Amino acid sequence: MKVKSLISYLFFVIFLSLLTLHALRITAFAERIKDIATFSGVRENELIGYGIVVGLNGTGDKDGTYIFQPFANMLTRMGVSINPADVKGKTKNIAAVIVTAKLPTMVRPGSKVDVQVSSIGDAKSLQGGTLLMTPLVGPDNNTYAVAQGAVSIGGFVAGGAGAQAIKNHPNVGTIPNGAIVEREVPVQLNNKNRLDILLMAQDITTAKRVAEKINGRLGGAFAQAEGPSVVSVAVPDSFANRVVELMSVIELINVHVDMPARVVVNERTGTIVVGENVVISPVALAHGGLTVEIKTEYQVSQPLPLAPVGAETVVVPQKEVKAEEKRAALTEVKGTTIGQLVKALNALGVTPKDMVAILQAIKTAGSLKADLVIM
Repeated sequence: MKVKSLISYLFFVIFLSLLTLHALRITAFAERIKDIATFSGVRENELIGYGIVVGLNGTGDKDGTYIFQPFANMLTRMGVSINPADVKGKTKNIAAVIVTAKLPTMVRPGSKVDVQVSSIGDAKSLQGGTLLMTPLVGPDNNTYAVAQGAVSIGGFVAGGAGAQAIKNHPNVGTIPNGAIVEREVPVQLNNKNRLDILLMAQDITTAKRVAEKINGRLGGAFAQAEGPSVVSVAVPDSFANRVVELMSVIELINVHVDMPARVVVNERTGTIVVGENVVISPVALAHGGLTVEIKTEYQVSQPLPLAPVGAETVVVPQKEVKAEEKRAALTEVKGTTIGQLVKALNALGVTPKDMVAILQAIKTAGSLKADLVIM
């Protein structure tokens, strides 16, 4: 009796251990919804504006197409009347720039956001410059923020015309917290009765799993997959007027993401990225290259000390042509996991450039069970 009890206890421990390992395996590959999706309406809004950077050390715009007339208009508004033609060619300390920023949702007036400053003229550098007050407008042409401050390029330009040292890109800079928000983007989240979750990568299986996980967490049929990229969620009565709290609950749910088998190849750089689900059926592969080397050596023939009159030095070119073909054996390549696939290709001793041609050939032969994307 004791033996049977001991055996039953051991089976129970083994079963519990396997169940725990399975749960840990699922959790290890799971991702939070906030990392794979976003909520519709909660996004950044693009802002743009035209600005003037002053205080440059002779590295500003030379061509006055973008700068002299706006600069003269600005001085006129300050009570200084000048002719734009009088400014042209007399100052190199100003530059015309485009100022851009991203305004998050529901940011209150008075908050600050970062801005990026980019030269649009022929300025050599924005180092040491200060951006003057620049209104930033949205697509509706309303002003949502005002930018001003010292420009940081994170580098430098040193030297003269003969020798010059440049670090980073001196024509683009940033101003941390350089814009003050003047207008809020009106979004009322707590009044919503429905939420739309937008997946970053379209996948029907992942959308279905997201809906199932949300329904399991909320205890009802509130979520439904509308397609490969959208999951709609009806706001439960228990979260009425507390939609932000519901969004926090949803985005912390872990979901196992299912990704398609895909191989991405960049022919220009020889970069290859292979997904975890990529496999190939058995295929015989031979890959070799032919190298032809042409070498020319010049040999000098000089006349002897007692050579006849008229003898001269002659340069004789000696050409040598050598062709070498790499040995390529017919090798069987097969694998059921990404590790086996990589190991098989590495066993052939091929370079990334060669792998591009190999993958294309395997895909054409129908043995590559994945989507081949060539950049």
